[in-house]
Amino acid sequence: MSIPTPALDKLRETLPDELKDIRLNLSSVLTGEHLEPSQALGIALACGFFVRSDEFVSALQTDLKDALGDGSEPIISDARAAGGIMAMNTVYYRFRHMIGKESYSARPARLRMNRMNQPKTTKADFELMSLGCAALAGCEMCLQSHESSLLQLNLSEEACHDAIRIAAVVNATVVGIVNG
Repeated sequence: MSIPTPALDKLRETLPDELKDIRLNLSSVLTGEHLEPSQALGIALACGFFVRSDEFVSALQTDLKDALGDGSEPIISDARAAGGIMAMNTVYYRFRHMIGKESYSARPARLRMNRMNQPKTTKADFELMSLGCAALAGCEMCLQSHESSLLQLNLSEEACHDAIRIAAVVNATVVGIVNG
């Protein structure tokens, strides 16, 4: 079952002709070959929160609420949580990785992130959302951690690949909206 996205489609059509490829990519990646439609849209929404695009987030939330009613709330809640937690984690863990000192790696993070273990959807869905955000931040440690978790949850590398493609296209879409 696909989820209609008329509000997002309307936003997509505002992208200028120079970004025709992005318009087409946005349509195609959200039909994730190896993801459920709700997973694909959840990843896109988390990435929208992560890159702070009110316009993108608003359109996608409208579409989810219209299509799923109350069933959209767990997706929206987890997307908001994943976007926020990953905004924190990608800064912290990228710092640790880039500095590369054992002294920092030995220190506990002491940053709350309990929500990652208490998602409103599923652990796999939350991990997919987090993976997309990690890609946007370019955090190697986060990417490795979330991809490993997803494989342990019996998701495929193809599903992980779809999540990264969604993150990339959401990023390009938001750049097009801002600069359009």
